[in-house]
Parts: sequence; C-alpha cells; structure tokens
Amino acid sequence: MSKDQFVADYQLNASKKIVYAYLSTASGLQEWFADKVRIDEDKNYIFNFDREDHYAKLTIVKANLHVRWDFFEPKTTKSNTESFIEFKLDEAELTQSLFLKVIDQSNFYEMNELDGIWDGLISKLKGIIGG
Repeated sequence: MSKDQFVADYQLNASKKIVYAYLSTASGLQEWFADKVRIDEDKNYIFNFDREDHYAKLTIVKANLHVRWDFFEPKTTKSNTESFIEFKLDEAELTQSLFLKVIDQSNFYEMNELDGIWDGLISKLKGIIGG
C-alpha cells in the first residue's frame, strides 16, 4: 500500500552538531518532538504522542547528517518501511545556511494536518536551539 509522503525543508540557525543531538537522541527528541521517548532493551525507540506509544527502529544513522526511524507494530517487531520519519541535515555551501529536511510517511495523521503539525514542531525546536 503506497502512502503519501510529507516532505518539507526548514532553515535553522544553529550548527549541525547541536541540531543533530535533538534529532537523534531520546532526550533531544523528547524536548520537541514527542511527549516522551524511551528506548527499550532491544534498542527500539518508543515515541509517545497523545498518551499512545509508537514503536520504531532506528534504521539510518549518519552522524550530523541523517536519521530515520521505521515504525512497526510491537506484536510483530517487523519494520514497516511504509511508515517512517526521516531527518536530513544539509548545509548550503554558498550561504552556510543549515536546512532540515523532514520526510514523514506515516498513518498517524491526515496529510492536510501534517503541514501545521510540523510547522509547530519545528517552531518548538527553533525555540530550544535559538534558531
């Protein structure tokens, strides 16, 4: 089943290293992205949104550049590559501007809601990092 993908770029005024910590660690993600983020004994991430747990495996890790979580149903523990959230950091060489690309392919929200949700989340992140 093919799902729609939400893709957006956001300009940030901070270093890659600082931003990456908020994109790749449970404590960083919990500050802006989810109500609570835990890591279980199998190194699965458990994102809690609106009192509901969502399980994900960290499938791509490129330091200071790229992270991706593939969501899965905890009863099967099989990754569902049709539902994922991905963050990519890119720095424009000419302007030295940092951009965060968000790719969200999930069934948590309707596509028409995602733009507002991500704008709010990124605004919260910018408030934390000062940029």
